[in-house]
Parts: sequence; structure tokens; C-alpha cells
Amino acid sequence: MNTQVRVWCLRHAESENVTAALAGALPNAPLTERGHEQSVRVARALAGEPIRAVYASATVRACETAEPLAAAHGLPVLGVPGLVEMGIGREEGSGDPAVRARTTEVLRSWVVDGDLDERVADGETGHEVLDRTTAAFRRMAERHSGETVAVVGHVGSLTLVLSQLCGLGASVWGAPLPHAEPFLVEWDGGRWGGVAGLTAGGSPLQW
Repeated sequence: MNTQVRVWCLRHAESENVTAALAGALPNAPLTERGHEQSVRVARALAGEPIRAVYASATVRACETAEPLAAAHGLPVLGVPGLVEMGIGREEGSGDPAVRARTTEVLRSWVVDGDLDERVADGETGHEVLDRTTAAFRRMAERHSGETVAVVGHVGSLTLVLSQLCGLGASVWGAPLPHAEPFLVEWDGGRWGGVAGLTAGGSPLQW
């Protein structure tokens, strides 16, 4: 019996919170015009994949990114609250460069140093983000044995969970995950691994 699960993962397409340089989960931030174009391109790129489900963080920008891909396969977008971006508490929505720098510093502590106790202000610890995202991936693996699915997430939470699940650790730290560029992660029934990108060049799984 084939228990392998293939998961095409991607960060959401360009969104208004990114172009406005706002920090936080910002669940209602929509895609930009460029972001909508990116979401159509990724749907075309994955049109030949036998995708059986399309999951997305329960945010506007992630769901909007997922919609063309889901439509191309005749599927609904399944929102998953556990895939949302790392929470930064009272600093949510801040445009202060110092808050953005602190957010990057905390994520680096989680991914590179393995210090999951760090947090931005009164936001989530790495333990909390990792627990909810790991649970989301575990449920997908249980539901889709032998199948291929797609997941649209966020740069921080997606980088953390896949660095841990795939045993990549600090090697994922570098340039940020690009918008709407899919990469493949596989569950073989016992472990996660097999990260592969669609485009040439370095590993796409980088902060």
C-alpha cells in the first residue's frame, strides 16, 4: 500500500500587508494586483499535478492565493487556522521597522538557535507556532495517504514547521521564501523530507 503523501507547499502571493511593510498575522490583508497574477501562474504551474485537496491558512491572502489552484482542479479551498502566520500580540499591524526587525530576530532564534521560548512582545512562542502547524501537517498526512495535496501558508510559520519536520534546522536560513513559488515536501509514512523546488537555483525553503 502506498502511504506516501506529496505536499506542494508555497507562501501566499504578494499581499498588501507586505507592500505596506506591516508586521503580524493580519488575517484580512488581501492580495495586490501582482499577487493575483502570481496566484494564477502557480495554478498553471501545478495544473498537471494530481492534487486531491487544497489547504490554506485561514487568512484572506492565503485563501485568495489558493483559489485559482483549487478551481483548476475542481476543488474547494479548505481553510486551516493552524497554518496562520506567527502572532506578535500587541504589535500586530505595526509599521515600525524595529518591530519587523524583532520579528525576524525571533524567527531566527527559533530556526537557527532552536530557542522556541522567544516571542515578539506578548505574541506566540515558537513552541505554540510549531505545535499548531505540526498538528495541521499531521492531519493532512493522515487524511491523504497515497495522495498529493497543496498547502498555502506564510513565510514565518511555514519556515519553522518545515525546518523542524524535515530536519533541516538552520540550513533553511537565508533569503525569504518567495511569494507563490511551490516546493515539494513528502511524507513516506514515517518521516517528512524530500524538499524540491520547481525552479532552478538554491533551496527555495529559506527565510
